[in-house]
Amino acid sequence: MKRSATRELAFQFLYSMEIQHEVGEEQLDLFFENNNITNEQTKAYIKEIYTGISKNFDSIKSKIEQNLKKGWSIDRVSKVDIALLKLAIFEMLFKEIPYKVAINEAIELAKKYGEDNSPSFINGILASIVKEMNL
Repeated sequence: MKRSATRELAFQFLYSMEIQHEVGEEQLDLFFENNNITNEQTKAYIKEIYTGISKNFDSIKSKIEQNLKKGWSIDRVSKVDIALLKLAIFEMLFKEIPYKVAINEAIELAKKYGEDNSPSFINGILASIVKEMNL
């Protein structure tokens, strides 16, 4: 399975986490089963994304909050956009995926799953993070 397709599955799982607010190994196994995911590399990547974001949640959330427009709170951001931002930020900062790849993939997923303004919103937040981190 291509990395883009695997990333899309990881996003779908993260989105379900945003909706359910209750995620663990059982939900991860159900996600694999419901989506007929049998490839061990795909499973490992999604698990790595899930555990990595969980482990670095405060840092990732802080990056999002710091780069929102004045007067905005994270609660105001759509769950699709939050899931995409978490995925891209984790990949850029903790998986050392080149920031251009992480941003491009997030924008493409935003075009597919987000609202009309999602791609530019995602791009703006991630570009701000790149600038401040000098990536």
